[in-house]
Amino acid sequence: MTLMHYLCKVLASKSPALLDFHEDFVSLEASTKIQLKSLAEEMQAIIKGIEKVKLELGASANDGPVSEVFRKTLKAFIGTAEVEVASVTNLYSTVGRNADALALYFGEDPVRCPFEQVTATLLNFVRLFRRAHEENYKQAELEKKKAEKDSETKNEKGVNTPTKKNEE
Repeated sequence: MTLMHYLCKVLASKSPALLDFHEDFVSLEASTKIQLKSLAEEMQAIIKGIEKVKLELGASANDGPVSEVFRKTLKAFIGTAEVEVASVTNLYSTVGRNADALALYFGEDPVRCPFEQVTATLLNFVRLFRRAHEENYKQAELEKKKAEKDSETKNEKGVNTPTKKNEE
């Protein structure tokens, strides 16, 4: 019996509702695929992209009336895009803070233990926990069946064993 099996056994007897804690982590597997470094790179690319679009708008001012429709359309786009970029930047900051908070919650230093490692470790724990619980359940079923079979065997021996009166 491993420590995980023991943990599951104790939880099953003392707090069976906790055995289904994994159901609270519906997005855990998907979260292990998130790469915060890639998100940071994409954020920088988006910010640089909007800056390039602003430069293009400034450069088109010298084109005269030929690019008036283009400039009008680009101004509208930049207005909308800046709002969206600010929103995405805010979301990214929130994700970063939450990732650090998750590592700290599990007693890890976010610098040494990145989000990807925390989620992978948590997913591995959940999988091992569930497997240990299933194995404990199967073992309990086997022991129950064996006890029933032993009981039946004892009852049959008791019925089939000849008594002294039957022998005489």
